Order: sequence, then structure tokens, then C-alpha cells
Amino acid sequence: MPNIGMPELLLILGVAVLLFGGRKIPEIGKGLGEGIRQFKSALKGDDSPPKVEEKKQA
Repeated sequence: MPNIGMPELLLILGVAVLLFGGRKIPEIGKGLGEGIRQFKSALKGDDSPPKVEEKKQA
């Protein structure tokens, strides 16, 4: 499998912005990060869910 370079990453990012829009990208990233965190937790065998700190709004 060939390595992915900077031009390819920029192309993928551009397509993602066109498909989902600029406002949806952070939400998708957050959901993906939480999914990966839960997957790692399940692999380790932790029964307790990971703690998610909520930001206090002033």
C-alpha cells in the first residue's frame, strides 16, 4: 500500500469539506474520537465508561 502524502491528504480534506460542510467536520471528528476511545477501552477490558469532562460555559 503506498504512503499517503500531503497532496493526497489535502485532496481528501477538500472532498470532506465539500461533502459535509465546514460546520459538520468538527462534529464528525469528535464522534470518531469518542468511538476510538471507547474501542480502546473495550480492548483493555475496562468496565467503566471513560470520563468525559464537560466544559463549563460562562
